[in-house]
Amino acid sequence: MNQFINQAVAEKLAVLNTVRFFQERQGRADMVRFRQTLNRPGGEPPQAGDELPA
Repeated sequence: MNQFINQAVAEKLAVLNTVRFFQERQGRADMVRFRQTLNRPGGEPPQAGDELPA
């Protein structure tokens, strides 16, 4: 029973840490820079063999 409780607490802490991590990352996001990066001129077109598997 004690191991079950320890595991549940550890999982809850991991979830809370993950949520905190993504909230901090979201706060640092620069959406203008993100869009500039996506809209920049591309390099080479995809080559033969670059297709995604079906």
